Amino acid sequence: MGRLLATAVGTRGGGEQGSEILPDDVGAALGLFDDMREQLDRLETQVVIEARRLGMDWRQIAQCQGLNSSQAASQRYQRLMTRLEEIRQGIR
Repeated sequence: MGRLLATAVGTRGGGEQGSEILPDDVGAALGLFDDMREQLDRLETQVVIEARRLGMDWRQIAQCQGLNSSQAASQRYQRLMTRLEEIRQGIR
């Protein structure tokens, strides 16, 4: 994965022969982002659920996430849950 990402951004080892960036390499690297994004979304929702379980309110969660309001944190969580459900159902 690291090599693919490095290839996608054009980072190459010092003067390696055959280090040409190929469209297949860039395409493979781009394909990683959907999987990583889904994993991060799952992790974030799990952390928010745990925060709520521990008694944190939406204002506190928003503050930790760098958001401006409890409403923004709640809406973010709902968007994540919706996106994950759509992935589960095969809609995305």
